[in-house]
Amino acid sequence: MSTATLTDARKPRSGFNPTYLRLEMRRLLRNRRTIIFTLIMPAAFFLAFGGGADYRNQSAGVGNVTAYVMVSMAAYGAMLACTSGGASVSVERAVGWSRQLRLTPLRPLAYVAMKMTTAMVLGLVAVVVVFAVGYAKHAQMPLHSWIECGLIAWVGSLVFAAFGLFMGYLLPSENVMQVLGPGLALLAFAGGLFVPLSDGTLFATLSAFTPMNGLAKLCRAPLTGDGWEISAVLNVVFWFAVFAGGAAWRFRRDTARV
Repeated sequence: MSTATLTDARKPRSGFNPTYLRLEMRRLLRNRRTIIFTLIMPAAFFLAFGGGADYRNQSAGVGNVTAYVMVSMAAYGAMLACTSGGASVSVERAVGWSRQLRLTPLRPLAYVAMKMTTAMVLGLVAVVVVFAVGYAKHAQMPLHSWIECGLIAWVGSLVFAAFGLFMGYLLPSENVMQVLGPGLALLAFAGGLFVPLSDGTLFATLSAFTPMNGLAKLCRAPLTGDGWEISAVLNVVFWFAVFAGGAAWRFRRDTARV
């Protein structure tokens, strides 16, 4: 093999590696805590809070209350899944896997992008699982609302993929999701995801500044018919910029030590 060939082989690659992405997904899905936190718990919450027979006959926007709770729990599941996928970087840093990857042709930014992609794939699975359970429990809304609510809940959870990555670089704990789990539940509650907030109250005003508030409003808008609020869109964009910026900052500090 020529020197030029060896040099080319050692050059960092900026593209995605499908094999690595597949291995990442298999590793996450083999983790029992990940399955419980991201796929089972949101569906269980939906059954507990929105699976009652009475909710099928109560209207909520263009659908029923069952659909309203389903969309909220789908967003919660996507939030958990994306945070978990991003935060998994903390485990790799603890065992030295991140340093090993830096010796490969994979560019550091491609590694971060792979983590974000893995988190988003897991988030999509979480949304699909909750929607499947919701359909079985007679959640009702127009087809376009099913599609729009699901897509917004999924795409909007990119905020929490960045959040998970930020926390993964910030927290050195191997049990990072056990630390973040209660915090995410508080964020969901404060953001009005679990309990609708009355306009004009102090709590509703403070809630508008929390990371979950914008996503909660946007993903339910196709069901409630409220339309997209500019403040909700700005909320999502702002918090994504904060978390992505924080992840980039910690990532640069981490790679500078190697």
